[in-house]
Amino acid sequence: MKIVGVAACTVGIAHTYIAQEKLENAGKKAGHEIHIETQGTIGIENELSQQQIAEADIVILATDVKIAGRERFDGKRIIQVTTEIAVKSPNKLIEKAAEVVSQKK
Repeated sequence: MKIVGVAACTVGIAHTYIAQEKLENAGKKAGHEIHIETQGTIGIENELSQQQIAEADIVILATDVKIAGRERFDGKRIIQVTTEIAVKSPNKLIEKAAEVVSQKK
């Protein structure tokens, strides 16, 4: 499964990067290809390419604030949660994403 997403917390520092790291580690551990963009105080990092978005089976938005470029994901299956959920339960979140993807098939 291919997963893309965005992590962005209210301050744009700690939780943004912790959520990114936890999601990427959980996704890779489960055998998925995962790319998480961060949006924080220093702007957008690890920006997702149009190809990554197009090929993604699902989008995870771990955000506490409005993000830039949300329209890029129009038409994709999206799971939206707070950064706290991504930080505390990344494995369950990846499992949920896999369930959502498998239900559509």
